[in-house]
Amino acid sequence: MDHDELNHWSKRAADWARDYHATLRERPVRPDIEPGAFRARIEGPVPEEPEPIEAIFDDFARLVPDAMTHWQHPRFFAYFPANAAPVSMLAEQLANAMASQAMLWQTAPAANEMEALVIDWMRDGLGLPETFTGTIHDSATTATFSAVTTMREKALGFQGIGEGLSGAPRLRIYASAQTHSSVDKAVRLSGIGQNNLVKIPGKADDPLFSMDPAALDAAIRADIEAGFRPAGVVLATGGTSIGACDDVAACIAVAKAHGLPTHVDAAWAGSAMICPEFRDLWAGVEEADSVVFNPHKWLGAQFDCSIQFLRDPGPQIQSMGLRPDYLQTPGTDEIVNYNEWTLPLGRRFRALKLWFLLRSEGLAGLRARIRNHVAWAREARDAIAGLDGFEIVTEPILSLFTFRYRDDAATAQLLEAVNRDGRIYLTQTSHDGAYVIRMQVGQFDVTRDDVMMVPDVLEEIAKAS
Repeated sequence: MDHDELNHWSKRAADWARDYHATLRERPVRPDIEPGAFRARIEGPVPEEPEPIEAIFDDFARLVPDAMTHWQHPRFFAYFPANAAPVSMLAEQLANAMASQAMLWQTAPAANEMEALVIDWMRDGLGLPETFTGTIHDSATTATFSAVTTMREKALGFQGIGEGLSGAPRLRIYASAQTHSSVDKAVRLSGIGQNNLVKIPGKADDPLFSMDPAALDAAIRADIEAGFRPAGVVLATGGTSIGACDDVAACIAVAKAHGLPTHVDAAWAGSAMICPEFRDLWAGVEEADSVVFNPHKWLGAQFDCSIQFLRDPGPQIQSMGLRPDYLQTPGTDEIVNYNEWTLPLGRRFRALKLWFLLRSEGLAGLRARIRNHVAWAREARDAIAGLDGFEIVTEPILSLFTFRYRDDAATAQLLEAVNRDGRIYLTQTSHDGAYVIRMQVGQFDVTRDDVMMVPDVLEEIAKAS
């Protein structure tokens, strides 16, 4: 394929994308397909000779969409959304066409400086202090790994990156039981070790399921007494399972009393903080050392796009950065190279889609969407609560709540039937030992009618079971 052919087929692809999105409501959200069935349809030896693009494109259109879970489907209520606003798709096409490797300022000056700008825009949009700066990662997992690695190095006086961890003090990281599994992965891969991640219980009868600050303080004191070295605290705003929100201000106060850095994981809920009325869910966040949120979850920035804000980037750069001779930029004063803030050297031009998105939608347009999602989730909660045999287990935190049907076995059976039906897509979690169904509202093109289909489908399938 040359660039003239690319021009033709890009138009064909755009037409296909328009039709795909226009017909999403007619498709099952999740395919009713067995593992290995798709592979069997495309199986064959590696192509020795070139094939016409017409055949390849036709095979794609015929085979792939029906074997995909449709994350842009308006009735995708599972996990958290991975939104892709049309304007974000356009920006990604342009970034893909340039195919830049934005690892250094000199390899992509516009990408580098646009990243600094959109970080400032998002910081201001979320109401964070001007003292925060930041960078764009691929996902919150990478941001959390970077934050935990920095906690490790600060606790070791930045000796771990040179000397390793052999003979080093036993470090401890503290997190609530509601934090994401990426925190577990970070302590494993940073060398701190899973057994040194201390999960702090929640406060009794707290509707937000916050970590108990008194229990955090007691755990830190006990570890110091036992000869361990506390390294940092990870807090959650909008935990993945049930939307739990830690008492950020109180927990940071405990961390500061012990001289410990803090990282706030607001990967999903952080997007809602463009609405001032929701900011009480992370009150005190301005005192955190690190905060992560994913514009690709709820703002419409195409995956992947995760922002980490840092009150002082120096310790993270000291922990993560590496600048061999071939990555120097001769003839310039000190400049920001964002690869030194994170794990990968290679970096995509992720800022472009945020620049397009924020200019095209505006904060006002994005706020309206999020407010609708929160309101519609509460309507759905009330409708489900009124169905025979259904029980609301955790109340809505923003647009996420959980429920169950009769007992664990009936709930699991119902969920499987609902997802095989295909009109809506929900997922499960466990809470207080019970098997429950999660529902979150957040897909970019969802309507109230889409949301209110959920109780209708649940009632129909429950009656038929």
